[in-house]
Amino acid sequence: MSRIPKPASLVSVPIPLARHRPTRRALTIALAAFALLALLLVPRQAQAGKKLQIVATIPTYGSIAEFIAGGRGDVRSLAKGYEDPHFVRPKPSLAVTLGKADVLLSTGLDLELWLPALMDKASNPKIRSGQPGFVSVSDGLKLLEKPSVISRGEGGMHIYGNPHIYTGPLNGKIMARNIMIGLKKVDPAGADTYERNYKRFVARVDRSMYGSKLVKILGSKVLTKLTLSGKLIPFLEGRDYKGKKLSSYLGGWMGKALPLRGRKIVAYHKNWAYFARTFGVNIIDYVEPKPGIPPSPGHVASVVQKMKSQNVKVILAANYYSRGKVKSIADKVGATPVIVALAVGGEAGMGDYFSQYDVWISRLLAATK
Repeated sequence: MSRIPKPASLVSVPIPLARHRPTRRALTIALAAFALLALLLVPRQAQAGKKLQIVATIPTYGSIAEFIAGGRGDVRSLAKGYEDPHFVRPKPSLAVTLGKADVLLSTGLDLELWLPALMDKASNPKIRSGQPGFVSVSDGLKLLEKPSVISRGEGGMHIYGNPHIYTGPLNGKIMARNIMIGLKKVDPAGADTYERNYKRFVARVDRSMYGSKLVKILGSKVLTKLTLSGKLIPFLEGRDYKGKKLSSYLGGWMGKALPLRGRKIVAYHKNWAYFARTFGVNIIDYVEPKPGIPPSPGHVASVVQKMKSQNVKVILAANYYSRGKVKSIADKVGATPVIVALAVGGEAGMGDYFSQYDVWISRLLAATK
């Protein structure tokens, strides 16, 4: 029986595949795409040796960042040291600065209410809250003056607590830690540098606070805990070491500021809470009846009366408030107005984080003599 041949259309005939060699143009495009992908995967710090662009809302945060970043970062601040951090005009130039930032350092509370408007103009998603480039310097801090009642009648209140954290010298150690962690996230290649500089910063804060001798005797953790609980001075006065009171070894800002402990003063605004807690200053009243509310003649009269009755001779105010108003109240009671910048760079002699405390303490001591 003969086989019936299959129709030609059904015969399986192997068809050789065409061998296509890539053209020079296609090869060039592929290599360029690969190079671009590799560039995107490399941290910005490693790209052409560019420095990390760090932007701080307040120059005091910027000063800490300069210490931690060392030569790996360029630091800029949005607010000036002589400006009220509550009210900074969102200028286009500030939005441009934010647009180029790799890292943004903010209080992370409700102090810089002008910042969201700038962020919208900057259109820089990598520094928005929740992204690696955003650093809340207040993380982990125990905030003072948390309101029990939230009401507009209480003035410009802060619902999370007092946000003027940069007036407390020990807060700087926590702020520095947050900044160090943030820089490491964005620039892992610089981790060793950031950790090393962070440790140097903490050690310098401790020496500046207590003097080297007491730090060697008691250590940083013990001194910090005692200070924040308000028990440092009683502890030092109640214990001996090598035949002398521990208090005799106290140096630094704490030793220098001992005459301020218990000293009654009046402040203009509630921005000195952390400073007052650290150094034991007793703020009996404020020129503002409530935060952000201008003082009425009646309230000023009550402040003057209280100062007279308690023999208060110092009014402490940031230099962005009316000097004339502060001086007028001081003149009525024969008090000394201490008007200082509230942030680094706000006046001569306040060039970094450490010198701002030198200025504040020296000016208060001079006024209380």
